[in-house]
Formats: sequence, C-alpha cells, structure tokens
Amino acid sequence: MGDGRKPVIGFIGVGLMGAGMAKNLLAKGYPLVLVGHRNREPVERLKALGATEAASPRELAAQCEIVHLCVTGSPQVEAVMRGDQGLLAGARPGSVVIDCSTANPVSTLALADEAAAQGVAFVDAPLSRTPKEAEAGTLDTMVGAAPEVFARIEPVLRCWAGHIVHLGPVGLGHKMKLINNFVAMGYAALFAEGLAIARKSGLSIAQFHAVIGAGRMRSPFYDTFMQWSLLGDENAHRFTIANAHKDMRYLAAMAGEVGAVNPLQAVVKNSFAAMEAAGQGERYVPMLADFIAAQNGLSPAADG
Repeated sequence: MGDGRKPVIGFIGVGLMGAGMAKNLLAKGYPLVLVGHRNREPVERLKALGATEAASPRELAAQCEIVHLCVTGSPQVEAVMRGDQGLLAGARPGSVVIDCSTANPVSTLALADEAAAQGVAFVDAPLSRTPKEAEAGTLDTMVGAAPEVFARIEPVLRCWAGHIVHLGPVGLGHKMKLINNFVAMGYAALFAEGLAIARKSGLSIAQFHAVIGAGRMRSPFYDTFMQWSLLGDENAHRFTIANAHKDMRYLAAMAGEVGAVNPLQAVVKNSFAAMEAAGQGERYVPMLADFIAAQNGLSPAADG
C-alpha cells in the first residue's frame, strides 16, 4: 500500500493447507478475515491469533483487498464466487482473488472473465508440497496473473511460499498444477506397483528402499510416499485418494480439450479411480501401496 498500511486479506478454506498459510499471513502482520466451516478448530485457533470471522464470502469480500481461496476444486470455487452471498456480490473494484485450489482451467478462465467485468482480478496460484510446508510458510506456488497484478500480490504470496513461479496469464497456474500432480501421482502409481512386484518376488520393502532410496530415483516425493510403507506414518503426505482422482479427471479433460495423447495419464487416473470406487477415497496417497498390494494378494504394505 502506498501509505505503508498492509492490505486486509481474506481467507476461505482454512483446511489442511489453508490453516498454515493463514497463520503465516497473520504472523507477517496482515489483517485477516476468515469464513468459517464445520471444522471449527483451525478457525478458533486463527481467531485467537487475531483473525476475524465473516458470515459469508460476500461479507468477507466487502472487507478485503486480497482474498485467498483454498478449497477442494472448481465446484467449490464456483460456489464461493457466485450467487447472492458469493465473493463477486461483495467484492470491490480493484480487489484481487487468489485461487490456491487445484481447479479446472476452463472454470478458472470463465471466473476470471466474470471477475474482470466487475473490476476484480482473479489469479490462479495453486500449491505444491504438503501441510508441513504450509505450516512452515515454505510452499511452492505456480501463478497465472497479469504482470501488474503479480507485482501487487507477490509480497503476500511470500508470506506462505518459499518458491514462486510466475508462469504468465491467468489459467497457466492451474494448467501447470495439473501436470505437476500427474507427474507426482505417476510416481505414486509406479512406487506402489514396484513395491508389490518386489514383495511378490521375495524382496522386502526395506530391500526395495535400500536400492531405490539410495539411488537416482529418490526424490522428496519418494521420501514422503515411502514413510507409510516403511514406518506406518499416515501423516507424511495428507493428500487424499479422492483429491488425486479429481485432479487426474481434470487433467484428462484438459488433455482431451487440447487433443493431447495421454495413455500413461489414463492408467495413472484409473489407479486412483479404482481405489476410490472401492470405498477408500479418504485414505492418503501413500496408501495406494496397500491397495495395489491387496490386488496382488499381499497384506497391507505397512504390515509387510
């Protein structure tokens, strides 16, 4: 702000990722307004740190200059943005909405047009890494925004992000995020199948890890994925099978729209589709190893 005052920040979606992000905004001295949800614990914790609560997205928008959305996907983003009590009903011209969800780029571009008609900038800044980095303020984000809007929001993003890539115009953030998640979920499918084949062949999980975990295939994603199979740590990567499947459906639609050939992505998508169809959508991605193990007649990976 030209007068040295920090802009008022709104936050909708203080869940696994959003709660840590919001905490870091407060820690950096930004006034923060929340819209609460059924899980009151993070809402009350943030209010104790100085946040205030609005009754609706519309009421929040009327108080804020920059609003973060951190919800499940495009249906939820659209519900928050539109309608009598939506953000656009209360947003002031010149305000910015930053969508940190992993969303469908077609929806993102439509919402950006609706927002622009009211003088509001709609930016996509989806996230990478885990709730641990959200708490630490070191998330990755990939941003789609006009240059002047990006320059305005960058200091705010730096409160919760350690690595920021400005890709270009709105929409590119969500496109890149879906590709990012395809690569990540592809690793999950590979590791899960590799573990099952190893175990059926008489190798242990520890032996698999002794080779893969010490070689060129090791990565930060491998480290969090393997903590479930090696240690039974269910909180190493709190990203649900249902969310992974949703992201892979969005990417399949994006690939279809641009005419891309995506045979591997279809296989990866179906790994998560099968596990969700089996009623295990609320389990976390590293537990795909258990599902693939069961298909192979093996006990859960964490028991092996």
